[in-house]
Amino acid sequence: MDNNLMTGVTLGKKIKAKEISVKEALDSYYKKIKEVDLQINSYITLCEEEAYQRAEEVQEKINKGELASPLAGVPYAAKDVLCTKGIRTTCASKILGDFKPTFSATAIELLDNEGAILIGKTNMDEFAMGSTTETSYYGPTLNPHDKERVPGGSSGGSAAAVAAGECAFALGSDTGGSIRQPASYCGIVGIKPTYGTVSRYGLIAYGSSLDQIGPLSNSVEDAAIILDAISAKDEKDSTSVGRDEYGFAKALADDVKGLKIGIPSDYFGEGLNKEVADVILKAVDVLRQNGAIVEEFDLSLVKYAIPTYYIIASAEASSNLSRFDGVKYGFRSDDFEGLHDMYKKTRSEGFGAEVKRRIMLGSFVLSSGYYDAYYLKALRAKALIKEAFNRAFAKYDVIVAPGSPTTAPKLGESLKDPIQMYLSDIYTVSVNLAGLPGITIPVGKDGKGLPVGMQLIGDCYNEKTILRAAYNYERTVEETKCQNNMKQL
Repeated sequence: MDNNLMTGVTLGKKIKAKEISVKEALDSYYKKIKEVDLQINSYITLCEEEAYQRAEEVQEKINKGELASPLAGVPYAAKDVLCTKGIRTTCASKILGDFKPTFSATAIELLDNEGAILIGKTNMDEFAMGSTTETSYYGPTLNPHDKERVPGGSSGGSAAAVAAGECAFALGSDTGGSIRQPASYCGIVGIKPTYGTVSRYGLIAYGSSLDQIGPLSNSVEDAAIILDAISAKDEKDSTSVGRDEYGFAKALADDVKGLKIGIPSDYFGEGLNKEVADVILKAVDVLRQNGAIVEEFDLSLVKYAIPTYYIIASAEASSNLSRFDGVKYGFRSDDFEGLHDMYKKTRSEGFGAEVKRRIMLGSFVLSSGYYDAYYLKALRAKALIKEAFNRAFAKYDVIVAPGSPTTAPKLGESLKDPIQMYLSDIYTVSVNLAGLPGITIPVGKDGKGLPVGMQLIGDCYNEKTILRAAYNYERTVEETKCQNNMKQL
């Protein structure tokens, strides 16, 4: 089997069995990157020198029996919003074009401890603001399934890299669906854990109350094992939560009998592409046939999710991005007179159009006279959305939703109408507002051959339940394919 088509766990087993060396695994991925990335543009920065040096260290520890992790020696990529010590971290923005952090994000350090090897930093929407990876200063990333279409965003570079076989897995960040939506567009697995499960230390903030780091991978098993590796209480992050138990990989039991699945009628009505709906409902039938109990219900408040999310996220962004002013690090305008002129020209020249739009929106809703009318009202709506999910989870174990209203749109379509781009997040933003875990898995393709993703949402700290359902579906599909192949032989 081609190394680039293996899951991370399978590759890790082959490395430990000495069927392939860590260097050979790296060679395979860097060769693939050189073959396809000029067209796809998944990466902003490659760190070959550091990766090969690290490969020697990891191989030696594996040979000595000092590294037994399933991820030891497995090459991965990280979204360029995660700080990496001594390696350029740009947030896909001109304003951080030459920024090299003096520390690494906690999630990166935890993967280092597992022996995983960082091979590069992936492209993204600038400062994670976008749903298509077209707002990047370094140019758009293309969808490997159709290079005339977007890979989703803002973690589109990570999703495209995994889908194109340019890394075994990748890390992304999810503020309003930025892991789950690109996973849907690219036909891979993406999980956003419960808020606070993965440390945000070293994640350059967009919306501090919404951001969460998570994996993108080729299998549910990979996603669970990676999530186990990066989840921990971190004293450097005040929002980090210490959990009594993690062990997400232990949840991969191939059984959904008695699992109660709710389908919100609000999510499967007007606005959802019919082909997408049909493919997802067919996937739900697989879980029903395996013993799950499926019911339709009214979630309500869906129409308030988008305005609530964009008011809160933009307000937090306007505050978080105020630190980028040309004083201490990053880009500084060459032509200015005085301090205030330097601030204005640096930020005008350093930020792209979408980032400026959200900063202005955030500053507006936080301004005197509008704070009560918009921001406080959005916080109240956020609480109501959480209450609606609480009521739903009193009855159901899992809620099913689309990953996106459509399959991947063509390049340029979303940028023509920013409001339309914002609406593409309608099925994902509520999960962040309520701090819930959600996973997107590939469940089929539309008539154009583009991937369709099904989103499974769980109650707070119930990642194991959605992983169990996702794994059951994945295993059932794989077994069906094997049986069909045997019949053909």
